Amino acid sequence: MNLTPYRQALALPGLRSLLLVSVLARIPLTATGVTLTFFVVLDLGRGYGAAGLVGAAMTVGAALGSPLLGRLVDRRGLRPVVALTTVAEAVFWASAPTLSLPVLLPAAFLAGLLALPIFSVIRQSIAALAPEDRRRPAYALDSMSVELSFMVGPALAVALATTVSARTTLWAVGTGVVASGIAFWLLNPPTRSADEPAGPQPRTPRREWLTPRMLAVLAVSGAATLVLGGTDVAVVAVLRASGEVGWTGAVLTMWAVASLVGGFAYGAVRRSFSPLALTAALSLCTIPVGLGGGHWWLLCLALIPAGALCAPTIAATSDAVSRLAPAGVRGEAMGLHGSAVTVGIALGAPLAGAVIDASLPLWGFAVTGAIGLAVTLAVLPVELRHRRETAAVSDVSEAADLAPATT
Repeated sequence: MNLTPYRQALALPGLRSLLLVSVLARIPLTATGVTLTFFVVLDLGRGYGAAGLVGAAMTVGAALGSPLLGRLVDRRGLRPVVALTTVAEAVFWASAPTLSLPVLLPAAFLAGLLALPIFSVIRQSIAALAPEDRRRPAYALDSMSVELSFMVGPALAVALATTVSARTTLWAVGTGVVASGIAFWLLNPPTRSADEPAGPQPRTPRREWLTPRMLAVLAVSGAATLVLGGTDVAVVAVLRASGEVGWTGAVLTMWAVASLVGGFAYGAVRRSFSPLALTAALSLCTIPVGLGGGHWWLLCLALIPAGALCAPTIAATSDAVSRLAPAGVRGEAMGLHGSAVTVGIALGAPLAGAVIDASLPLWGFAVTGAIGLAVTLAVLPVELRHRRETAAVSDVSEAADLAPATT
């Protein structure tokens, strides 16, 4: 396999340190959901429905806050936003273990609204550090680091919550989140490249960059994570129905490993792939997964094709947003991408759960995969129109180049 794209990407000044810090910074952030669930269920003595409300409040806040914080980064710079959100995170996580459920709900919403924008900032900084011809392997490395963080963070939180206490886990996760904010404030990665204008710029009207093609990329970003969120729930349901729920960790690990391998291969190839095509392939490969039956090893094998497309799909959508957004609004655009990803995950899990409750576990895969495919088909005309326009412009340009030679 050709490793040259990775060598060239990692040779870019600042990218190696950004990716290293991003892995460590994301681990506590990926543990927040499961930690709050354990706290509400074990320490507050409430049910999983109440825990889901807390998680939903934080998710809604994050979906609304991500583009707002991205816009602040565009207008004010990275450090003021990181300082503001780090202080907000410190206040929430320090007080959360003492809050009752009625107070925890609005507090979780505010914490989501002012959540540390690590995911979107990293992707924005990659666009600033890497020229367009080297962004694909850089975003592939970023997607792989996200996968590693999700493999480590929730597992550590579960281990700490079950062996020590959920309250202590809240403080530990909060400490990690605040430390991540401090690390990013110190690192202060660039949000614009050296050849892009620094500082506040005249406001670019949204209609000039929030084009149908940008909306299409955001739509398939949400569709991809909807499929992933639904798959997560459907795996548990299938294994529980067959009496093999103890193998859940092994199956999900296999799924994650396939995603890592797919992400690595995506960054190493020489050509780019459309995020629409990758999302469609991910959805198509997910639909038949439930036909593998309840045996855990068959489910592992059935998940490999879809798993191999997870990291490439997220990387491709991030890359597409970075190319479509002007430098002056890239933070807001990446924030919208983060919102789309968050909303997709938030919708996928309950949607698959509702389908499974009303039918059979295998339909959790089929329905969420079908919805993902339907979204890609719905926005396909936008991509086809863009390609026709690009081809027409290319033909006109070639004709203009040849004209002097024929006169």
